[in-house]
Amino acid sequence: GSEAASEQGQEEEVIDRLKEHMDNLLDKSAKARQAALQSLRLALSSKMLSEFLLERRLTLTDSLEKCLKKGKEEEQALAGTVLTLLCLQMGSGPEGEEVFRSLKPLLISVLTDSTASPSARQSCATALGMCCYIAAADLE
Repeated sequence: GSEAASEQGQEEEVIDRLKEHMDNLLDKSAKARQAALQSLRLALSSKMLSEFLLERRLTLTDSLEKCLKKGKEEEQALAGTVLTLLCLQMGSGPEGEEVFRSLKPLLISVLTDSTASPSARQSCATALGMCCYIAAADLE
């Protein structure tokens, strides 16, 4: 019994930290946003969180869009990586397709922007390819 309670307590703690990281994506400080992106990258790459993300995918997608639009090199690169992981977590259903469809034009924009950093362009290219592979309903 106490093992299950301990596990549930850890799960709630993880959820609380994820919510905090998502809130920090809207911080005015670029360093705080980058730290939040790095924490989200780690969390999304180490644990399946599809239920948590399903309810918050629009919020997270909006935050990632802002990071891609307004961020500089490292922030854009991290946002592309987190977007790829979000797409993997959402899967090939309508939710993953919605995330991909909403950010596809922005990914293409960063990818084709010759003034964007190579790391940001590479990350957006990877995100575009992976999300397209996983979630694109349109065969073209």
